[in-house]
Amino acid sequence: MAQEATEQVRRYLKEQGVEVEIRQFPQGTQTAQQAAAALGTQVACIVKSLVFAADGQPVLVLCSGDRRVDVAKLARLCGAQAVAQADARLAKEWTGYAIGGVPPVAHPRRLRTFIDQHLLDHPQVFAAAGTGTAVFGIASRTLAQVTGGELADVTEEERSS
Repeated sequence: MAQEATEQVRRYLKEQGVEVEIRQFPQGTQTAQQAAAALGTQVACIVKSLVFAADGQPVLVLCSGDRRVDVAKLARLCGAQAVAQADARLAKEWTGYAIGGVPPVAHPRRLRTFIDQHLLDHPQVFAAAGTGTAVFGIASRTLAQVTGGELADVTEEERSS
């Protein structure tokens, strides 16, 4: 099952003309912090693929691992009255993958996708490849192209210390 999930991601990207190396980390990469530690990179270079319900409709947000989605901004972008993060059941139903392994691509149906503009601050980013132990690297601008996502300011303002 896990192999099948990562193969779906690889196949989707290959169909888009993008070859990736999917790396396996048995210790787990379910959180941005775990993935960054396993890869030896900054948390900001990890793509969080977060699923939200906007007036009951699925929305995928791709953002840097060090940022938090601002649901008010997301609601405005979607023209929605109510936006909330999807629970584990809905996330799996809408994307085909369990939380902690949701990839930014290869879902059973096209999801409206927003890419936080800060993700493009990093030339190379790393995203889940269908499981909580598989990750692939990709140029951030290539990721934006293959997802067909809308580039937007969708995260909270950084707090200054």
